[in-house]
Amino acid sequence: MTGYNSFVGGASMATLYVRNFPDELYEKVKALAAERRRSMAAEVIMLMDRAIQSESPVDRHLQALERIAERRRRNPQPPGAADTLTLLREDRSR
Repeated sequence: MTGYNSFVGGASMATLYVRNFPDELYEKVKALAAERRRSMAAEVIMLMDRAIQSESPVDRHLQALERIAERRRRNPQPPGAADTLTLLREDRSR
């Protein structure tokens, strides 16, 4: 990427140079930038920001477990309903 130097709110932004950037990856970023009507610099910044801001796999798993626990609290099994673990064990023993 060539230098990206801009002023936002009066603050200067750093310039980043990347050596040996793979041609195939460069073309993909270039196509994305064109598709989204952004400059190459803006597209690279958006992609890097998303990558850095994305949650770790552990965080995603913990959030999924929290959602499952919340669903169980909101939708408890009705009294007398069959336990799913028991049903699975019975099915597997056939």
